[in-house]
Amino acid sequence: MKKKGLGRGLSALLDEPAADITSRDHSPAHQRPMGGTIMLPVAHIEPNPFQPRAHFSEEALAELAQSIRELGIIQPVTVRRMGYDRYQLISGERRFRASQLAGLTEVPAYVRVANDEAMLEMALVENIQREELDPIEVAVSFQRLIDEVQLTQEKLSEKVGKDRATVSNYLRLLKLQPEVQLGLRNRSIGMGHARALITITDPGRQVALFHKIVESQLSVRQVEDLARELTPVPGHAKAPAAPKPRLDKALSQRLSERLLSKVTVKQDSAGRGTIEIGFKSKEELERLLVTLG
Repeated sequence: MKKKGLGRGLSALLDEPAADITSRDHSPAHQRPMGGTIMLPVAHIEPNPFQPRAHFSEEALAELAQSIRELGIIQPVTVRRMGYDRYQLISGERRFRASQLAGLTEVPAYVRVANDEAMLEMALVENIQREELDPIEVAVSFQRLIDEVQLTQEKLSEKVGKDRATVSNYLRLLKLQPEVQLGLRNRSIGMGHARALITITDPGRQVALFHKIVESQLSVRQVEDLARELTPVPGHAKAPAAPKPRLDKALSQRLSERLLSKVTVKQDSAGRGTIEIGFKSKEELERLLVTLG
């Protein structure tokens, strides 16, 4: 007879409870099957170090905790086995935290095999697809998937179920000044405002317009118009301003003495300029005309 388990591959063996050499207890009541939903002690589960969500609303957690007290956890959390009856969250941290608030000692969990890279990918993709993250958290998650999981923007768009242009727009948010990013995270401005602000490359002007948006409650269209005014159009650079004429006092004095009238000479660095001759009466004007020939 063919021996059970031989020739099925390492992954198949690791999915068997008996292969869990990290567990202290192999009795049927304490076996932790891989790939199935089981009840795990809350004390045996640790948070996900790759969790992309940076902020959890205490009010929302309290509401979820009350729902869990009344109805229980509808959707199990997902964990990976770490060894010696220790598990680490892959996804479902919000449900896990609410369960702790609700006073549960056990939670339903789906046990998976995952290395650090796969765990990061699953945690990020799961959160992004649920649309629970703020725009900056989504952008950071996208960038981490590109940098740490070596995904192209095209592959990333396939995994998260968003078109490539959307992925690109989120990634561009990371070019915003830190103060503007914070405003986007706390909902002081929206995505439309942020996309308009990105076009302003001068940091000071970008932050100044951000404050104006918040103070004056500007619409996205107003911000787009203001951003266009602050952003130079390629190939349409402004012509340099003409040199401002300077007053030539010495020459003015010489001509005033010669014409016996007040004369003002203005001349720029290129030699161009004007001569102004003042007169106080018709008679003085006629005299000047005779003098000038």
